[in-house]
Amino acid sequence: MAKKTTHVRWIIAAAIVALLGVLVYSSLQQTRQRFEVCVSFHGASHCAIAAGSTREQAVRSAQEIDCEMLARGRDETMVCLDVSPASIQSVK
Repeated sequence: MAKKTTHVRWIIAAAIVALLGVLVYSSLQQTRQRFEVCVSFHGASHCAIAAGSTREQAVRSAQEIDCEMLARGRDETMVCLDVSPASIQSVK
């Protein structure tokens, strides 16, 4: 019975280590791309930096931050998100 318990403990320990490895790897992959995006909307401008696993995700995230700061209400936010950013720069 003692051998069976030891084997189960080793299996559980290996599973925990594997899970932690997957979590660390996926967390690092999500922030590979960093961009500073500036948006001009209704005469005002705002720049934000965001990270993502792809360029598109990082730019969209930064644009959402900008629009939240510039727009007044949900409707204006939706219109702002359709506006092309004034500038997009890669950040290292």
